[in-house]
Parts: sequence; structure tokens; C-alpha cells
Amino acid sequence: MVSLRCKMIVKEELKKMGLKYIILDLGMVDILEDIDQEQREELKKQLLKSGLELLDNKKSILIERIKNVITEMIHYSDELPKVNYSEYISEKLNNDYTYLSNVFSEVKGITIQQFIIINKIERVKELLLYDELNLTEISYKLHYSSVSHLSKQFKKVTGLSPSFYKQLKQKRNGNLENV
Repeated sequence: MVSLRCKMIVKEELKKMGLKYIILDLGMVDILEDIDQEQREELKKQLLKSGLELLDNKKSILIERIKNVITEMIHYSDELPKVNYSEYISEKLNNDYTYLSNVFSEVKGITIQQFIIINKIERVKELLLYDELNLTEISYKLHYSSVSHLSKQFKKVTGLSPSFYKQLKQKRNGNLENV
């Protein structure tokens, strides 16, 4: 679950099945009573219909929790943490960062840092499209050391400069308006 919409879907499915929960958070549900294999399969089937997945492998669950912390930190928080990302993630998940990093890399094939960069660049794209902040403000908001650093990282990930990306989107939007 990486969005409020996902939480609402899970809530609704649990309600339909008559399952009461203690905690329903992004990426995690703590169900009050034990559920049998049949209920688990039914929940899994219903969630799949909505494009969601029920995870029961400990590593998969941990990976989802790491991804959710990063997604929430970058996309849904107005302020990025003042501490190192590694420290923040470790504190949030109550686990040693080296362990988290090793499991993440083993399962996903990329490092946590690479995943953070990918998400930051996605956030930069969103902010560029909203056109409310200039590149300097975006750079500051996402804790880049400089606009140059942001631009280099953006180009490395997307193959485009931030300004060219913004121009492409504006041209495309202009073309859509003429249809």
C-alpha cells in the first residue's frame, strides 16, 4: 500500500470479509484475530482484483516497508528529514541499516540509495510539471547540494535535462489543447 487510495481499498475488503484490524498503515495491516488459510486466500484474491498484493514472505514484507518509508518521505512529506536517509530509514523501521540495505539489494537488484534517487527524480518531475517552484527551489526542497547536482542526477536517470523535460511536457500539453 503506497497511497491513501490503497488503504481505502484494503479497509473496504477487510470490512466486506468481516475482519477487524488494529493497525492499517501504508504497507501493513495488523488484523485483530487469526485468519485461516481460506480467508487469507480470499483476501489475496480480492486485493489482486484491485491491483494490490498480499505479502507473507518476511523479506518481501520488509522490502515493501522500506519502499513505503522512502515513498512517504519523498512524495508525501513537506519536509525531508534533516538526518541521513540511512539513519531515518533505520529509525523508522527499527532495524540496522546495513541489514536493511543488504536485504533490499539482494531482492530488488538495486541499492536503497539508487531507489531513493529514482524517487527523488520522480518527485522533481512532478514539481516541474506543477510549475510552482523553480529548479533552485526544487533543489533546496529535496536537499540537493546544488542545482547542478540535481540537474546531473536528473539527466543521468532520465536522459534529459530538467529544462528540456519541462519544455517537452509544455509542448505536449500545448498540442493536446489544440486537439
